[in-house]
Parts: sequence; structure tokens; C-alpha cells
Amino acid sequence: MINEKLRNIAIIAHVDHGKTSLVNEMLKQGGVFRENQDVQDRVMDNNDIERERGITILAKNAACSFKDYKINIIDTPGHADFGGEVERVLKMVDGVLLVVDAYEGPMPQTRFVLQKALELNHKVIVVINKTDRPDARIGEVIDEVLELLLDLDANEEQLDSPFVFCSSRMGYASLNKDEKGENFLPLLQKIVDYIPAPTGEIDKPFQMLVSSTESSDYVGKMAIGKVTRGSIKVNQSITLTNYHNEKANENAKVTAIYQFDGLKKIAVDSASVGDIVCISGSPNVRIGDTICESSCVEALPFVKISDPSVEMTFSVNDSPFAGKEGKFVTSRHLRERLFREADKDLSLKVKETNTTEAFDVCGRGEMHLSILIENMRREGYEFQVSMPKVLYKTDENGNKLEPIDKLVVDVPEECMGVVMEKMGKRKGEFINMSSHNSRIKMEFYIPSRGLFGYKSEFLTDTKGEGVLNSVFDRYDLYKGDIERRDMGSLIAFENGESIVYGLYNAQERGTLFIGAGVPVYAGMVVGENPRGGDLVVNVCKKKNLTNVRSSASDEALRLIPPKIMSLEQCLEFLEDDELLEITPKSIRVRKKILDHTIRGRMNFHNKND
Repeated sequence: MINEKLRNIAIIAHVDHGKTSLVNEMLKQGGVFRENQDVQDRVMDNNDIERERGITILAKNAACSFKDYKINIIDTPGHADFGGEVERVLKMVDGVLLVVDAYEGPMPQTRFVLQKALELNHKVIVVINKTDRPDARIGEVIDEVLELLLDLDANEEQLDSPFVFCSSRMGYASLNKDEKGENFLPLLQKIVDYIPAPTGEIDKPFQMLVSSTESSDYVGKMAIGKVTRGSIKVNQSITLTNYHNEKANENAKVTAIYQFDGLKKIAVDSASVGDIVCISGSPNVRIGDTICESSCVEALPFVKISDPSVEMTFSVNDSPFAGKEGKFVTSRHLRERLFREADKDLSLKVKETNTTEAFDVCGRGEMHLSILIENMRREGYEFQVSMPKVLYKTDENGNKLEPIDKLVVDVPEECMGVVMEKMGKRKGEFINMSSHNSRIKMEFYIPSRGLFGYKSEFLTDTKGEGVLNSVFDRYDLYKGDIERRDMGSLIAFENGESIVYGLYNAQERGTLFIGAGVPVYAGMVVGENPRGGDLVVNVCKKKNLTNVRSSASDEALRLIPPKIMSLEQCLEFLEDDELLEITPKSIRVRKKILDHTIRGRMNFHNKND
């Protein structure tokens, strides 16, 4: 049976190519909002971190109407670190809109998400977005997309994918690259005409693969997926099973069924083949499970999620300030939270260590793990994390392999030399270069660890005008040692509070991270030493008062404003012998060994070894 009036699509693209803005406009012109309703930008990015950073982190469902058709839309993340979200939701749809920037063209993540869609044999509509840009190069981008399709071994039908030209910001779409268009109706019409309706056997027992989960305060845990066979009703008995036999079958009863309508979920009594629904009834449902009618239990295979490539150790906070700011501070709290995250984010892996106080967490990249850290600190957790490290592998010949990223940088012409120099130091392998309007686009293969700590340096080198994007490409032979950073740390000498006099003397040694009146402890990193090597400074030092000195002489001391680092910058700064202390109110870099004498002795032995 075919539900002719239903279309299921996913919006896929590289980061910042305008997916969420496109969805915004589709919902607006698909009748989801009133004409006089004030609609915020990027309405689908509905959590705080997404809105602050301007990126999509979690895949989200919505639906709009066009004529008498219902179009289920899934907005996916564009950043490479959240590619796992894209991989798992593609099983729910029958076609994709591949959004490509009219200036930038296909980028590393464009290749990754398109490859996943082609592997599932989805139909593709290519949407060239931001055609209103003055530097748009539409003709060249069309050729680049076709080259990419050929490169990915697309079949004849996929090579004939239609192109739609639009500007999400201006709210128009056109089938002709030389015409502006008046609204988004040409795109909506193309979706209805080109993307197939979902198919399945309505008269067979119910079956649905769980592609996502969600929690509700009212009905508990909900499973989200597309009904692949049969139909389901409220209060019907169901069985949870798993294709990979990870757990025993579990019986349950459907307590509620929801379908998507605009940005809301509406309760319905039943659902059938092709519908994307939320089903509640089992608190133990997980992504990858199959929900079946109890009379016919048949599991569906789940898409294999790409393996993580970066690892960090999360441990209980043991600094002198431990437990002062956090709500959840014990190893039990930390363990529960990390394993709960691994349940809903399949590209995240959590492993026990030889101590109950620490856990190894593996993710797709630094940003993937930094978002988890930021979410946890906002929820009231207090913990420590180690420097990010890549995960190595060994081939059958015993050779050490490391993850290699494909890197694309877009920089002004005058910055090309310094970027090439830094790439050489970081074992980057130059592939390709093109120029357009006094800007240079360069491509490299580079070890993933070569990018650690480089983003801030890159922005400084390009005066903030450079754009850097990377995506995991493959595992290859180990490229040799790469120097992570050439700066040392300024370390606080004693416990106390930073004083103007102490900071004034310390700032001559390097760049400080703190101002006056900040509580510090011995072993805490309070700045960076540009000369290299670690240096202990006393930022709590007070001026010895005598009856000769004027009490007003301190007014002459002028402090340089401290360098306030974000969470990502702190992670980039970390060395192997340092930890990052995370609390709801503070982020502090510290040495693993706080005692100066013991640390000095260990460093001495390490140098002699």
C-alpha cells in the first residue's frame, strides 16, 4: 500500500549552508505559522546551546502541509562531529534535500552526508541556497555537485537529480538559476513530484525501527521512527526486540501515539505505514530497537554508526575547590549521566576504567565532547576532563594507524603562506587549491590530532577572516610526532585569592587567564608562558607595607586585561599533564599533580628517562 498524500524528507548539508533557515521558510510558507505571527530565526534550533552557537546539534522533526499533502521534515546537524545524528535518521525518510551554499559549493560534510543518502538509495533534490549572495557562483557549484555525485558512484537516476535555486533568507525558490522566484512553492511542488511516497504492507503485523528517542514529563520515554509495516493503535500490545540481540525481548503496551504537526506533536489514536510517529509505553526502549506486534516479532537491522575517533577521560573532581559549586559531584552521578547520554547518542561510547572515579568517553571530535561537557555543567554536574586524544588502531601487519581528516580552508590570499607553513608543521598533506575573488580555497589531508589546538591559532593567523572545515576521512599510517603547543603554563604557587600586586609581577612572565579577586589554589594554571616550559608564579603575593611606603603607590600598578578562554579554547590549551576542572560556575585549567615538589621531581625523572 502507498500513502500517496505523505512525503518524508531529511534536510542534509554542511554546517552553515542554511538548512535550518530553509526549514524555517518551508514551515512558514507551508501554513504552520499565522500570517501575523512573529517567528524567530532558526525556529528549529530550540535549545540554548544551539541558539548561542548558531549550529544545529540534534536532529529534529517537524511537518508542514502543501495542497492536500503532508510533508514530514527532519532537520539534521551539519557539523561533522554530529554526523551520527544524520546517519540514524536517514532510515526514516524516502528522500533528501541536499543544501549547498551558492558560493562555498560542496564541502567535506556535504560529501559525507550525501554518501550516506546514496548508500540508502534515497532520491536527492539538490538545493542551491543563498543565491542572493553577491559572490554567488551558481554555474560552478552545479558542476561541483555533479562531479561529487560522479565521484560517489551515484546511479543514473541520482545523477539526474533536479536542482532548485533558492534564498532561505529572502524566502524564494526557483527551478531556473537565472530567475529569482516569488516564494517557496516551486520547492514544495518539487518535493511532492519527485520524492516517492512511503511504501509498505498495511495488512501485515506492525513493525517500526526506533531511530530516535525523547523523554516527556507526562508520558515518559518515547520512541520515534517510521512505521515500516502494518498499523498500530493506542493500548495495543507490542514487543521490543533488537536485531543484534543486545537484550532480551520485552513486552509492553502502547500508552500514547503522537504525530508531528508543524512544530508540535499531536496525540492520535492510530498510525499506519509511512507515518513518522512517537510511541510511548516502554521506559527501556533504545535507539536501534524494533517495535513489533506481539504476534509477529521480527527485528530490523539498524544502520551502522561510524566509530568515534577522539577520547577524553571524565573523572570526579578532586581539586581543593571540589564540591563547592556543583550539585552532582559523585562518581555515581557521573556514571549515570554519561551512560544515559551514550544511550541516546550512538556515536558516543563510554567505557569503564580500572578505577571507579574515571570513565573514558569516545566521540566524533572535540566539539562533540565539548557540547556534552557544556550540557552537563549547565545541569549542575562537577567533574574533570583530560586532554583530548585520538584513538589509534593497528593493522594486520602490526602497523600503527591514526585517523586522518580531510580539511578545507578558505582564506584571504595574503594569509595563504602562514596557513601552508602551519599545515607543514602539523603533518598536513596538500591536495588541491583554487582561487576566487582574492580568496584561496585549499584542501589537505591531515592527522586528526594535528587539528587539536589549531582553530584559535588559525583565526589569529587569518585575522578572523579564515573559514576552516574538516571531516573524518580514513585511518592511515601514523605520521610521526606533532608538537601540540609551544607555550608553557603559569602555575599558581599557593592557595588564596589573586591580588593586584601579585598579578602585576606575574603578567611580565606571560599572558594571564585571571584578574584580581579570583580564588586560586596551588597547581592551578593561571596563564600561559610564551617562552615555553612551566613556571610557578605567586599571584596571591601582597606588598609588604612599611611606614616609608605610601599607601597610594599601588594605584600606579596597571594590569593588562586577562585572556578569558571559552570551553573549547581551554580544551585546545590542555597538555597531557593537565586537567580541566568543570563546575556550573567555573572552568579552571590545573595540573594533574598539584604539589610543586612532587611534580618537579617527576618532570626531572621523565627528562632523564
